[in-house]
Formats: sequence, C-alpha cells, structure tokens
Amino acid sequence: MKPVALLILTLLLGASRSFGATDDTNYPWKAGVASTVITPQTNMWMAGYAARKSPSHGTAQDLFAKALALEDEKGTRLVIVTMDIIGVRPWLRQFVEKHVAERHKLPPECLVMNASHTHCGPEYREIKEGEKTAGHYTAFLQERLAHIVDEAISKLAPAQLSQAHARCGFAMNRRLNYALPKTDPNSKKAPNPDGPVDHNVPVLMVQSPGTNLCAVLFSYACHNTTLSSVSMTNNVPRYEFTGDYAGYAQETLQNGRPGLTAMFMQGCGADQNPYPRHYMVPYVKPLEFAQQHGRTLAYAVEAAMAAHVRPVRGPIRSALEYVTLEREKKDPKKDAPSRQYPVQVIRLGDDLTLATLGSEVVVDYSLRLKRELAGKAVVWVAGYSNDYGGYIPSLRVLKEGGYEAPDYKPDIEERIVGKVHELYDRLNH
Repeated sequence: MKPVALLILTLLLGASRSFGATDDTNYPWKAGVASTVITPQTNMWMAGYAARKSPSHGTAQDLFAKALALEDEKGTRLVIVTMDIIGVRPWLRQFVEKHVAERHKLPPECLVMNASHTHCGPEYREIKEGEKTAGHYTAFLQERLAHIVDEAISKLAPAQLSQAHARCGFAMNRRLNYALPKTDPNSKKAPNPDGPVDHNVPVLMVQSPGTNLCAVLFSYACHNTTLSSVSMTNNVPRYEFTGDYAGYAQETLQNGRPGLTAMFMQGCGADQNPYPRHYMVPYVKPLEFAQQHGRTLAYAVEAAMAAHVRPVRGPIRSALEYVTLEREKKDPKKDAPSRQYPVQVIRLGDDLTLATLGSEVVVDYSLRLKRELAGKAVVWVAGYSNDYGGYIPSLRVLKEGGYEAPDYKPDIEERIVGKVHELYDRLNH
C-alpha cells in the first residue's frame, strides 16, 4: 500500500474510533423508550371539573402514555411512565407495579408513574354518570401501559444521559394574596403575582449512538389547566380531549426533532395556574392559550439543551416508602381518616436526585427540598406521582386556609419532608 493511502486509511480508522465508537465508556447507560395513544375510543365524562354538564364532544389532540426505561452498568433498572391523564389512581399504580414485578422483576421503588394532570382527559373513576365507560377505559389504559413498559424494556440499548435546565414564566401563584391586609382589595384577588412560584424547567436528555436525541424528559410546576373547554358556541362549551399545555409542549418538541420522544413530568404545581387561561382575553380562544403556553415551555426545553449540559452517571439508587398523613378530628365521636402517602427518592449517581411525591403538591415542597438537598447533584421534585387523592398543603397553606388546604394535621409538611430526607440519607450510604 502506498504511504499516502496508508496515511488516509489510518486517519479514517482513527476518526471512526473517535466519532463512531459505541464502547461502554462513551455510552455507559442502556435506555429504551416507547409511546402509545391513550385517547378514549369513545366520548366519555372528563376529569377535573365537576361542573361539566355533559361528556366529551371529540378530540382536539391525542393523549399519550410514554415509558422511559434506564439500566445502569450494574444492570439496575428504572422505569419512568408519564401520562396525559388527571392523576395516578392507586389501583392503576398497583396494576403496573404488579405487572413489572412479575414480568421484569422490577421492584416498586424502581417504577415512577406521573400524570400531567390535564383537565381535558377522561374521568376513569367509576362515577355514577359514566360507570360503564370508565370501567372500559381503565381496562384499555392498563393494557396500553403494560405494553409500553414491556416495549421500552425490550428496546434497552447503549445510551448517554445528560441534564440541563432553563426557565419558563407563564405559571403564577393562584392563591389569594394573604400577605396584604384584609382591607386591601388586592388581597382578595387571584392570581397573586407576589406568591411563591417555581419557574425552573429541568431536562433529562437521552442520546443513542449515531443519532440525535431519542428521548427528553422535562418538568414544570404548574396546573395543566389552561382549558376548561376548547371553545364556546352560543354560550355552550365544547369539551374535547387534549393534553393542554403539557401536550402541546411535547408535540412542539417532537415536531421540531423527528424521532424524538418528549415526556412531560408534572411538578409541584397544585397552587400554580397558567396565565392567561380560559376566556381571560377577549377574542382569544382558550385552545390558542394552551398551544402558546406549550410552545413557550418547549422553547424553554430547547434553551436548556443549548445551555450548560452536564453528564448524568450511574448507578441507580432508589427508595420508596409510605408515610401516614393524619387529618384533624372534626367529629369527636368519629375517628379522623388517615392515608398512606408515597414518597420516592431516586439517585442517578452523584449527578441527579429525583424526589417524587403523590397527589397535588403545592410549590413550597419543591422550593424547600431543592434548598435543603442542594449540593453536587441537581435536585428535581415532582408531584402528581404514584398516587392521586386531593391536595397536599404545606404548613403555610394550612395556616392561610383556602382551596388547597384540606384539614390535615399541621405536621403534614414535616412528615413528608422528613421522609424525603430519610430516604435521601439512606441512599447516600
């Protein structure tokens, strides 16, 4: 072989090793992702607003469930499932938990289920008006969730994980301004521009060898309630299935990046609303607001991915336990009900800590935990995970009272935060 040809061949082989290699050091993770449509196959009652007077009238945007499976170098797995539904009912969590245990030997602490909390999705409790359709939908949803988890795990292949974050500003605290004197007319108005918010948008990126991003998981702390109806004709609302702003954010990201699966994880947004919303601006349809907020959030994700991106390494460490939340005793002759509340902490090496909390969690939990767990690892706090059963107030919200303040005992915040710290400390050893 001539010297020049030999030199060219050597350079080409070196380049292939540098840029086309798929060895374990470049791709230490395995990842698989799957997605499926979960839009009801017939019109049915929708969840989120009890004042609705009729079932749905159609579909403005399909609803999706998506699964991301991760495996570290030791073979430990984590599965994250996101869904465009109102919440993770306990029996839905139990079904998927049992399925992954029997089929894949995945322990409960390695399964995360999060709902976007769209109020334009199906009501799958068996309410009086729609028991038959709710039952059929639950069976349909369970089958779809089992399928995408199986598919995501079957697709496990070498991957890189990285993370970044940006900010998005359409969420505003929706509670009254309790800091103002009661005589001030602004104290009785919501939204409250001076109330606590969490505008951070954390992003987890998954990249496979030789491809662009194959999956991106992102979060925002805001009620997914731009819409109550998609339009109004002669004062009659039209109810259509849609993922609201979270659905349009995922759609925008996927439209701009063919082959990408975008997954939204709801944050601690129980006392946060997207603004503007509903019919706040004359001549602007609510659907336009949902689409605009979705694009705004998607652009924040894109901004994060263009900013300071850091690698995420293993191993996966996880813990899940239930804490007892007690209610105040209203009737001295009756026992006050308590509930078992899921708290989950997941560590991805020393790079990322994910704390997932059940039901509708106010923003104070996210702000406090990110402050108290601050360190080398990025802290990500999600609400609406693994359970759905009403609002979870902080001590501040309990003292203020109001819509997001059911009658839990004042120690509720310390019980939940204390359990997060306990699990976090355990995973450090």
